[in-house]
Amino acid sequence: MFSFEITLKNWNSECSFFKIKYLNKPFYSRIMIFFKLNIWCFVGIFIPFSVEAQVSDTIKKWSIETCFQYAIENNIDINTAKLNELSAIQDANLAKGSRIPNLYGTLNNTITNEKNDVSGTGNFENQVVSTGNYSLNSSLVLWNGNYVNTNIHQKNLVSKTYNLLVEQSKNNLFLRITQSYLSILLAKENLKYSIDLVATSKSRLTQGQQLYDAGSTAKINVLQLQAQLSADIYLKILIENTIRQNILLLKQLLQLPTTVSFDVETPNDLQVVALVSPLETVQNNAFQNFPEIKISQMNKEISNLNITKAKASFLPTLTANAGIGSGYSTILNNTVFTSSNYFMQTGNNFYQQIGVTLSIPILTNRINKTNLEKAKIGSKQSDFNLKNTKLLLSQDVELAYLNATNAQEAYQSANEQLIAVTESYRILNEEYKLGGVNSFDLLQQKNQYVQAIQAFTQSKYTAILQQKIYDFYNGIKIQL
Repeated sequence: MFSFEITLKNWNSECSFFKIKYLNKPFYSRIMIFFKLNIWCFVGIFIPFSVEAQVSDTIKKWSIETCFQYAIENNIDINTAKLNELSAIQDANLAKGSRIPNLYGTLNNTITNEKNDVSGTGNFENQVVSTGNYSLNSSLVLWNGNYVNTNIHQKNLVSKTYNLLVEQSKNNLFLRITQSYLSILLAKENLKYSIDLVATSKSRLTQGQQLYDAGSTAKINVLQLQAQLSADIYLKILIENTIRQNILLLKQLLQLPTTVSFDVETPNDLQVVALVSPLETVQNNAFQNFPEIKISQMNKEISNLNITKAKASFLPTLTANAGIGSGYSTILNNTVFTSSNYFMQTGNNFYQQIGVTLSIPILTNRINKTNLEKAKIGSKQSDFNLKNTKLLLSQDVELAYLNATNAQEAYQSANEQLIAVTESYRILNEEYKLGGVNSFDLLQQKNQYVQAIQAFTQSKYTAILQQKIYDFYNGIKIQL
């Protein structure tokens, strides 16, 4: 066992040599090589922590595209918006039905018990009379100030508006899913670093204990190394809890049942792109593509059509009417008159009629005028709503632009800081092995190194998130 630990310590020294060799490579590649080397250096210690920390491979891992697709198909808010759209389509179909003549059939039969002077002698007797009336009636609006066509156009716009509301719900949900998804990836990357830190701390403690047993170091140094190991393990546990909580939040956002085992897929190459599109270009693209603007524009047009419909109510309405019908009547308890044949009587009573009706509004208790004034007010309000929507969207895009540029600057700063702290930590490690510094100084430098890694990781995923949001306003589909 002792010979293995000595070999492991020498192997770690060789790994440090290779870290120096690869300092001239791109930063991201250096970081990956750095941690891969440390993983191999502490493979005997790393494996138990790795098995404990990683989610079971049997759990299906979802890509962000899979999350989007599941949300589209199963999210309650989106499906509710789709049902509202279907309802609006039916309203549009109903408006189109106004162009078609209606047709109503009426079948009526009445039995009447009454007293009549059936003989003409002044003697009244009870009579039971059965009367039947049968008719078909139809009407069609020929002209009503173009109200029917205006109403059809308006209902079509309303159905299109609900379709855009579905897209708006999708956009909002996609942004929330992206934020939650990246939070999980951030915590998972932090977990990788924390596992490596635990392995490193455990190796340092073993080395310090050996030095203490040989009388080469004080007890206080061993206690400091033990405290640092406990702190690193505690940090790892916190990160694992964060992963579980973030996965739960994403499951809730996707509205997945609690019984479903769920984990996210880690992209192979997730990097920050330095290029940011010009603000004015993205704002123009957002105005053209985002449903909020189109909804406000359609609402303005719908409000203007309300004015047209209100004006039509002041005009006459011309309606065509047509009908056919017949009737039959018989005295059920007749003792004097004989009943005529049913088909003969209905044939004799058969009638046909056709005509037109002109309805002219004269006094309507101010209803029409009030409706017109309210329609005008609604049109003005829609103008303000459109301006406000454009203003809010432009502000959102500008905020996304500032967040993206600031996040990239923070990422570059954290990148430079990590390069310096990593090199400083490497040098101090070598000095510690030679006895040039004590464990307290080493732990202080290690804390700075841990903070630098955390700052770098946080800034990296923040920059990616803000970049995805800004690109989304630019009409670029979110992909990881």
